[in-house]
Amino acid sequence: MVRLVAGCRMRKDDIIRMAREAGFPIAWISDNDGGVIRWADIERFAALVAAAEREACAKVCDARAIECDGFTEEQHASEKLAEDIRARGQA
Repeated sequence: MVRLVAGCRMRKDDIIRMAREAGFPIAWISDNDGGVIRWADIERFAALVAAAEREACAKVCDARAIECDGFTEEQHASEKLAEDIRARGQA
């Protein structure tokens, strides 16, 4: 079963893989208070990083929509992309 992490759309094994790539000693991570780093804290951190990246991407789309002169298809598409990116965090 694939388990998505609460607050972001990443799978637990993806977060663990990225933590390993970042140099986290996985032995430190625990599902309870016995580990150096609790899994719940890793989940919250991953959700915050994902939310910040979504917002940064949406702001690029917002900026492009503002650059469009008047209501154009490109402006509408940029606004829609920003909306869709932000909506990913609501799922």
